[in-house]
Amino acid sequence: MSDRFSFGELVGLRSGIDKALGRTWILALLMGLALMVNVTYVQGFEAQNLRDDALNGRQYAERDKIDRGPIVAGGERLAWSVPVAGKRFQRRYKESAIFSPITGYFSLFSQTGLESAENHVLDGTDPRLATTDLVNRIIGKRVGGGTVETTIDPKAQRAAYAALKGSGARRAAAVAMDARTGAILVMASTPSYDANDVAVPDAKKAQAAFTRLNAQPLKPLLNKAANEVFPPGSTFKTVVVAAALAAGSSGDEQVRAGRSYRPAGAGQAINNDVGDIGGQCDLPAIPLIDSYAQSCNTTFAFMGAEKPGNTAVAEQAARFGFYHGIGAGKGLSGAASSFPKTDQPSLSALGSIGQGSTVATPLQMALVASAAINDGKVMRPYLVGKVRGPDGAVVDETSASRLSQALTSGQAAELRAMMRAVITKGTGKRLQGGPIAGGKTGTADIENAGYNDRWFIGFGPKTDPRYAVAVMTEADGYGIESGPIAADIIGRLGG
Repeated sequence: MSDRFSFGELVGLRSGIDKALGRTWILALLMGLALMVNVTYVQGFEAQNLRDDALNGRQYAERDKIDRGPIVAGGERLAWSVPVAGKRFQRRYKESAIFSPITGYFSLFSQTGLESAENHVLDGTDPRLATTDLVNRIIGKRVGGGTVETTIDPKAQRAAYAALKGSGARRAAAVAMDARTGAILVMASTPSYDANDVAVPDAKKAQAAFTRLNAQPLKPLLNKAANEVFPPGSTFKTVVVAAALAAGSSGDEQVRAGRSYRPAGAGQAINNDVGDIGGQCDLPAIPLIDSYAQSCNTTFAFMGAEKPGNTAVAEQAARFGFYHGIGAGKGLSGAASSFPKTDQPSLSALGSIGQGSTVATPLQMALVASAAINDGKVMRPYLVGKVRGPDGAVVDETSASRLSQALTSGQAAELRAMMRAVITKGTGKRLQGGPIAGGKTGTADIENAGYNDRWFIGFGPKTDPRYAVAVMTEADGYGIESGPIAADIIGRLGG
């Protein structure tokens, strides 16, 4: 056999080599393009997620080199950055004990509140702030920090905090919102803290401040308006009466009352307050509107245990937002309020008067009150009104959206009338003459404690009410003690 190739064989071999090289070049080109696409995707679209990953320690290494944008309310700066030594920046907070439930803090180690929820707007990495979107994101050019405009009314916020602190309460919180939109106008909490203490550039000092605050038993770092739950006492009867209305009852319907009621399986009877002896609650049957106004425990314990029963109350609570962590907007989570779902009448009866395992946040109870003046609609609460770019242009604005339809318009009108009756002839008569149009008092007994959780929820002003409010103060006494604080807040909002 000859070891030489013919001319035709050489041509064929050359052609085969060319095809193989061509396929190799095509494959190499495709791999190169895939690599470029991947790099572009990672740098342009996944870079922020990688920076935010909890395992990425670099996100904390140079966080104080960023000139973050301000957080504002009513034209006032609540948080802003100032330059310090070494081309670094430190966060400053105005009247921080008052406004910390809104701003949260930004420290060398972490951030909370709006500092966390709007972190990428404030540090300029939010894509909505980019002037030449893709190009700037790919080349890593930093965009200036944006401005976060909150919905908070500064005057009302200051008044709420001063009243809560002046009440002498161990813990206290207040929420006020525009029932028609869900905009949060007041969110106050006490005891509070000064975010300037943890925003210092010295890591040892910041850590010492955190250690001191975390050691305090009443948890000043925790926003008690949205992130802590309390037994709501008789304000929860608003949820129970709403369940009765949804089941077909009406305000003038005769309902069971009486001095005591023992649900099936209970070791002891549920009684009305001592102050009710000799009053309407002692009668065997009274109109539902009067039982609500006078806050008869026996009526509402019976409702929770028997008619409309546990399932109806639990479903109504869910329509108001219970069982879900209702927060103040995207990135601002809240604690979940709860009513026991149980087949034990004794537990349901106790839970239906706002005791036992029933718990709620002040924000949740403000939502309950809001449905009465918004045709039964519960609006999704929010704390950020607008986001502006470094040039001042609005790049995003929150639109009102519905969270749920808790009641029909007719049922809401009935509930509204009942809440008005609390002020005109019930447990809230002390608030007559003020801006509160309707409401509900609540006193939750705390076992083996020398204080109660004193609640008031309501709405105002009296003409065309649009603001819903919830106040909780933890001290000796009754829920009506929180009523004047609610009235002061509504008055500041234009009541």
